[in-house]
Amino acid sequence: MEHSYWWSHIVTILLGVWLPACNAQTTPTVRPSPSPTPEASEQLKFRLAGHPRKHNEGRIEVFYKGEWGTICDDDFSLSNAHVLCRQLGFVSATGWTHSAKYGKGTGKIWLDNMQCSGSEKSVSACKSRGWGNSDCTHDEDAGVICKDERLPGFVDSNIIEVQVNENRVEEVRLRPVLSMAKRRMPITEGVVEVRYKDGWAQVCDIGWTPKNSRVICGMMGFPHERKVNKNFYKLYAERQKNYYWVHSVACAGTEVHLAACPMEFNQDNATQTCKGGMPAAVSCVPGPQYTQSSSMKKKLKISSTVRLKGGAQYGEGRVEVLRGSEWGTVCDDRWNLQSASVVCRELGFGSAKEAFNGARMGQGIGPIHMNEIQCTGQERSIWNCRYKNITVEDCQHTEDAAVRCNIPYMGYERTVRISGGRTRYEGRVEVLRTGHNGTQHWGLICGEGWSTKEAMVVCRQLGLGYANHGLQETWYWDGSNVTEMVMSGVKCTGDEPSLSQCKHHKIVNCQKSAARFAAGVICSETASDLVLNASLVQQTVYIEDRPLHMLYCAAEEDCLSKSAAKANWPYGHRRLLRFSSQIHNIGRADFRPKAGRHSWVWHACHGHYHSMDIFTHYDLMSANGSKVAEGHKASFCLEDSECQEGVSKRYECANFGEQGITVGCWDLYRHDIDCQWIDITDVKPGNYILQVVINPNFEVSESDFTNNAMKCSCKYDGHRIWVHNCHIGDALSDEAERKFEKYPGQLNNQIS
Repeated sequence: MEHSYWWSHIVTILLGVWLPACNAQTTPTVRPSPSPTPEASEQLKFRLAGHPRKHNEGRIEVFYKGEWGTICDDDFSLSNAHVLCRQLGFVSATGWTHSAKYGKGTGKIWLDNMQCSGSEKSVSACKSRGWGNSDCTHDEDAGVICKDERLPGFVDSNIIEVQVNENRVEEVRLRPVLSMAKRRMPITEGVVEVRYKDGWAQVCDIGWTPKNSRVICGMMGFPHERKVNKNFYKLYAERQKNYYWVHSVACAGTEVHLAACPMEFNQDNATQTCKGGMPAAVSCVPGPQYTQSSSMKKKLKISSTVRLKGGAQYGEGRVEVLRGSEWGTVCDDRWNLQSASVVCRELGFGSAKEAFNGARMGQGIGPIHMNEIQCTGQERSIWNCRYKNITVEDCQHTEDAAVRCNIPYMGYERTVRISGGRTRYEGRVEVLRTGHNGTQHWGLICGEGWSTKEAMVVCRQLGLGYANHGLQETWYWDGSNVTEMVMSGVKCTGDEPSLSQCKHHKIVNCQKSAARFAAGVICSETASDLVLNASLVQQTVYIEDRPLHMLYCAAEEDCLSKSAAKANWPYGHRRLLRFSSQIHNIGRADFRPKAGRHSWVWHACHGHYHSMDIFTHYDLMSANGSKVAEGHKASFCLEDSECQEGVSKRYECANFGEQGITVGCWDLYRHDIDCQWIDITDVKPGNYILQVVINPNFEVSESDFTNNAMKCSCKYDGHRIWVHNCHIGDALSDEAERKFEKYPGQLNNQIS
């Protein structure tokens, strides 16, 4: 059996084992003693279960000796919860629950009278009555509430799980047969094989239906199945030695994993044949994103009324739907893998790998359009599923639903790596290049012009989340023997799946060719996401004629238009368009200035530090997109003005304090502070567009840059101004946006 690299790409999913409830008999209380340590071959697993719950809370369940079981709440404490939360991959616990708050579990109650100090690395080091020795019922199942912060490098497996009867089939692959198919990505057709012991086994195709194929294709990242040429595979099978472990598969077509389908297994000593049949083979239809044929791309349409926002990878993000002309989110009540799979297939991906609740991909803005969605899994669109309309009391954006879809394996990570960093999330970028003679070698990327956008592509390509920084010098990571610059002039939009799809010089042209000037990245599992309160801008806008003698500081900080330099200072005035800006961080990481406080610049005129050169662009534009007035604003102070309930302020500018915006908080720039304006002294009466862009130079990483711009319609008669229809750049449908402005959006700050 061949073992090519891409054969190792396997779709896996965490599967639960659900057993009948069995309540233990009451016995006298015994003194806790250290829990017997599981043998080396016995690996403990942990999960959160029950409902209703968020992703970081739930009934705690332990997998021991082949069975899932619960923990009794007798003697339970926050110290116990700390140990359990760390084993689940969270940094610590914030609380715990008793009396089966998240519902009663089933099966064993593995631990009772558990007592941890809080510093143990495993619950097996804590005192208890011993494994399986309990006098509790499932009415006493304990739960934990973990801090929503992951341990560095921990693989996130805490998902809304698929419930199956047996945990027997875990890994599935499509093995291509045609030599051409082996070289082409993605692999859309092949023999279905399941992991068996140390190898792979085939599935007997007797009774195999298109519904089975639909499940397999969904696992492999494809939205649809198609008819396969059975005659070809029959000829192939006759020349091969096959081992049939699985037969009589009977999927309904809505399952997200083959293991959730009814099936039968051959015993080790049973006849390993498939009399009258052959190995099951499947052919899948890829979504348009993964189709190389231009004619097929035109035929394959994806939904224009559903989208994913805020995810680091393709096929993941917060679910948003278009109703009328406005995008809105989906509430996570009853959100499950079936409903999530409808969204994934609708967008050209496979079935859902994970269904997230609790705003795991960040909070949305604007309306929440749908609640309590109930899909069967067969629907072509989420709009065809049963759902409830939202009332104000139903949901908050802290309950926004999200999804991670199965996507086709493309092998992108094989052509890039990072080296020299302290963790796997940082390092100097090295790319695989093929020479004229066909040999492959690793090489560096010139750091000139390297930015956050290029770093975003590298982090995505390696599956390392978001880009925290794109670095133009990497002398401190000089530990590799790779020294040749093989790529320069790299320019990405930030949306590409791999660096090879970004623009770059055909011939390497790098002024600083030493390895210390090679490009580097720092990636992160989470990122901030800033968004402006559009309605507050509309409510607070007004015009002020401000005397020049009160604008010396503003002139020093370049907050007035160029004609101000020719004014007769200190006489006369400037006409200012003022408004308040309230900037929210709705992401999953704090927004921090790129520069450390040691490099902040002191401005004596106002008595404050600048932590970023430019934090926002304020512009007034004509209908054809040319700028008639501009007013850039340096971020002289980034701090938490107010926060959501339950969120504490972290950043304050006073006394040279740390600057930033905490997740769930917002920074308010009142209309009456310096530079919170656009100088419109030279603007003639007319109709205009007011535009505000946050983080315009992409200096700081965010999970979503498309919501950084806000636009309003303006009418100015020379004395008064009317502002209406203020909205975030991606809040409206394409058609509504075209009606709003008859020119493409402009994000630079240059006057035409």
